[in-house]
Amino acid sequence: MEFFFFLFAIVALAGAVGVVVLRNPFYCVLALVVHLIALALLFLLLEAQFVAAAQIVVYAGAVMVLYVFVVAYVGGGDRPTLLWRAGARQRALAIAFGLVVFVELAIALLGTGLQALDTHGAKLSADYGSPGQIGKLLLQDYLLPFELASMLLLIAAIGAVALVGRRGGLPADEEALAEITPDRTLVDPARPAATGTMAEAVAGYGITTPMPDPQTDGRTLREEHS
Repeated sequence: MEFFFFLFAIVALAGAVGVVVLRNPFYCVLALVVHLIALALLFLLLEAQFVAAAQIVVYAGAVMVLYVFVVAYVGGGDRPTLLWRAGARQRALAIAFGLVVFVELAIALLGTGLQALDTHGAKLSADYGSPGQIGKLLLQDYLLPFELASMLLLIAAIGAVALVGRRGGLPADEEALAEITPDRTLVDPARPAATGTMAEAVAGYGITTPMPDPQTDGRTLREEHS
């Protein structure tokens, strides 16, 4: 048990470090997935099956899919990034902050003692942390906070739909689907502005069609006929 605890803990720490160190956003997302899965395995070692399942389904599943869509839309992996160069003052503050965190963690570990991992804690009921007990707590003992949290999420979803709806749908007239910009290019206003990301290249965004200039083309035709 202790071996698996340290194994999953090391994997979780490696994934967390990868999220910060890696420059490619897709690799950062994958490192975060590894970190969340390792945390779920740690919850399984603590016999918290419901929390482990929620960790996989909610965070490593739904939330990470959202992150993947955001990274695919924003992009940035193929373009050079501007590195922020810290000065001497910022480096000193970073080193001091790291030392403070290290000392705090060392005091916490030495105060509790790693030998406590092999000892038994307080006696708990057989169904402690089970889905049935958690459901009973949510729907009986903490029903009002649970419903208030549900209403808060519902209000957030309605607000998101309302904000998106203000952008309007597609115009009914097909001729209004395109407009001519000052550089004589045909742009679809229903599409967002092109940012040059990988997702736009795959989806076909940012493709413009040059429009003929009536004055230039007419003068060219007259010169050819003359």
